Amino acid sequence: MQVGIDMGSASGGNPATLDIEELLATRLLVQGNSGSGKSHLLRRLLEQSAQWVQQVIIDPEGDFVTLSDKFGHVVVDGERTEAELAGIANRIRQHRVSCVLTLEGLEIEQQMRAAAAFLNGMFDADREFWYPVLVVVDEAQMFAPSVAGEVSDDARKMSLGAMTNLMCRGRKRGLAGVIATQRLAKLAKNVAAEASNFLMGRTFLDIDMARAADLLGMDRRQAEMFRDLKRGNFVALGPALSRRPLPIQIGNVETSARSSSPKLMPLPDAPQDVEDLIFTPDPEEFQRPIVRRAPPAPRPTTDILAELSRSAPAASAPVSEPRSSQPELSAEEREERLAAVLHEILDDPSSGFRTDSVLYQEFLVRLRMRRVPGTPMSLPEFRRRVAISRSGVDAATAETEAWGTALSLSSGVTDDLQGVFLMLAKAAVCGEPCPSDARIARAYGTHSARRARRLLGYFEEQGTVVVHTDFAGKRIVAFPDMNCQTAPGDANATDADEMRSAAE
Repeated sequence: MQVGIDMGSASGGNPATLDIEELLATRLLVQGNSGSGKSHLLRRLLEQSAQWVQQVIIDPEGDFVTLSDKFGHVVVDGERTEAELAGIANRIRQHRVSCVLTLEGLEIEQQMRAAAAFLNGMFDADREFWYPVLVVVDEAQMFAPSVAGEVSDDARKMSLGAMTNLMCRGRKRGLAGVIATQRLAKLAKNVAAEASNFLMGRTFLDIDMARAADLLGMDRRQAEMFRDLKRGNFVALGPALSRRPLPIQIGNVETSARSSSPKLMPLPDAPQDVEDLIFTPDPEEFQRPIVRRAPPAPRPTTDILAELSRSAPAASAPVSEPRSSQPELSAEEREERLAAVLHEILDDPSSGFRTDSVLYQEFLVRLRMRRVPGTPMSLPEFRRRVAISRSGVDAATAETEAWGTALSLSSGVTDDLQGVFLMLAKAAVCGEPCPSDARIARAYGTHSARRARRLLGYFEEQGTVVVHTDFAGKRIVAFPDMNCQTAPGDANATDADEMRSAAE
């Protein structure tokens, strides 16, 4: 069945029609600088096609959640674990429900991981659920960057791989990618090249204009026209749009984004006591924790050189004699050195907010600096050791049968959750107060207390823990398989409160 939706008006006043069935087979790329009308175009496309095809929107700014009010899209908060997102994506395909994955409020690396987990969950659905889905990804250059940025390599590779699967291999699985970007030069070429339909909006940079002209088959001397396009005006090309470059103007939409372009408005009259209002602090300001997200300062080169010189063997033999080979270490000595290096890394306060792959690279470098022989541990083993170390378990507790059960249970959760699980298990085995939301969040590598509560909810859904409160409203986490539980703890306690409680 051929379904044409009205995207607006073309030159000469004719309607600009987009063939949805052809779009599902050939994909779409939208490009335009900020303020060119990309989000307006995507909203028009989504509204006009909502009754014909299932839709999934990857929304980094939360602009498209308003579609749920009129068209019934399910809003999925991206502030979940990767396993949760993959499961939700799989069920989205099974039940053919349109949804919006909102990533608003997450840091860029968390957005990339959440989007990748969700796209992979849709991609890995069983063959019987390969129904047609229009997958719209706004700000695609964030999820498929052309070059490495400030995010970790594993997050970039995970996100880029998911976007590549969507655009290159998604068609046979019913996934039709619609990607929008501000900068073609920042978008990975193997992702952009898979689109056969294009809508090019206002662009100012020469490199982006040249790429847009190449994609549309235009002479590069004609690329200057992209600077003159008005907001909401695009040049269309592709089997679902037009066989020749066609200027179109996008029509009106029925819904609106929560955010809009700023409008000029006069300033209010300044009150008489304006200086008192500005310079007198609110009492609540002193109770808010100060969160500093600045990256740790790099180590001075002199410190690194000094450390290398201390760890180098002494050259006591004459130069003419061959240097003696390094003495072999016993298994106990090697284990002591591995544990010492691991503790050095984890003692850094910023280590909790760095990915395991980054810590692993630092671990390998420090092993070479310490001249530790032998094959280094693998990344999965390193993650396991990090999770156990972060739990804070002591040697005596580690020998108990209950802790052995906790280690066995932890193998049933994903690698990124093992540190949190073992920290809670250690508190239960030792009868310590239940960790606060802030402490759980820090163990997971985030500042979000809301995410900490969701982690507890996830563990409870899996049947590994039972969360309840005592008469004073303090939280208790029980482990049925271990027959133990934590002491009551204040979920809203700060780090200072927990340290004071431990000292008492």
